[in-house]
Order: sequence, then C-alpha cells, then structure tokens
Amino acid sequence: MSFESPVYKVIRVPLDKVEANTYNPNSVAPPEMELLYDSIREDGYTMPVVCYYDKERDKYIIVDGFHRYRIMKEHSDIYEREKGFLPVAVIDKTLDQRMASTIRHNRARGNHDVDLMSNIVRELHELGRSDEWISKHLGMELDEILRLKQITGLASLFQNYPFGQSWIPMEDDSDIVSLEEAELEF
Repeated sequence: MSFESPVYKVIRVPLDKVEANTYNPNSVAPPEMELLYDSIREDGYTMPVVCYYDKERDKYIIVDGFHRYRIMKEHSDIYEREKGFLPVAVIDKTLDQRMASTIRHNRARGNHDVDLMSNIVRELHELGRSDEWISKHLGMELDEILRLKQITGLASLFQNYPFGQSWIPMEDDSDIVSLEEAELEF
C-alpha cells in the first residue's frame, strides 16, 4: 500500500469535537493572532488543522493548528461563516510521534516557550525516547536538548551523561589551608 498524505482526506469536524493537546509550546503574540484572524477572514481556512482522533472519547486532539482553531472558537463571525465546522486532516500516531510532529510543524514557523519546550523534552525522556531520537525528530541539536533538560532540574534526565570529577576528596584535613594562606601562595 502506498502512502497518501493526510491533506488529501480533509474532513469537516464540528468545533466542539476538537480540543487542544496538553503539550504545545508554541505561542503567537497578539499582533500575529490579529493577522491570522484577518487572513482567515479574508482567505478562509487555507490549511487544515492536523489532529489525532481519540476513538474512546470521540474527540479530535490538535497536533498542529491550535491558533487556527482558536480563531474559530473566539470569533463568532468565523464560526458562523464556517457553520461551526473546522477543516481537519487526521494522522494516526502515538503520543511521542504526535509530540514530535507538533514540534516539527511549530519549528518551521513561530516561537517556542522555553519552559513548555523543556517539559516536552522531559515528557519524551519519560516516554523512553533518547536524546538522539529527540534530536532527530524535533530538529534539535544535542546541546539544545541538554540546556532544556537543565531548565527542568530533574536529575533523572541526566542519568546517562558522564560527569567528570571537579574535585577529589582528601583522606584527612591536613592539607586544608585558610583563605589567607591560599591567597599568599599566588
């Protein structure tokens, strides 16, 4: 079976069946949100909202397009014009793959909140994903991942990092010198 992109199967989904994911670190400033509103008002929805369908809850969870969703939710003129339906392209992926998809979509445009991005790195780590996997799938350098892990402050995120010894404990106190004596040696 050959691959077919989800965009060829866009469906109309009632707005009340769509909900935000819990991990999106992307933020859009008010001027850009106004521009997005103007764009949708003038051009209509030119890109579908990418969602995962949760069969158990009968809900579409946003992977990409949260701010397009917000426009319809917050602007009655758009809601009425679209008759309460949002164009949705559905992907069927696991949570870690959806997180990676969200980041890839966002990194191609927009800005990320550092704390939320750190939380995603932590969550992916807790889901068993390696730094190399995160790097490959989120388009991040390893040192960027390390910095984001440092922000969370969780020791478990560093369990596979080798650390050098910055000091060697002494056997006894005989070599301890006062600050004044140490300054005299320089």
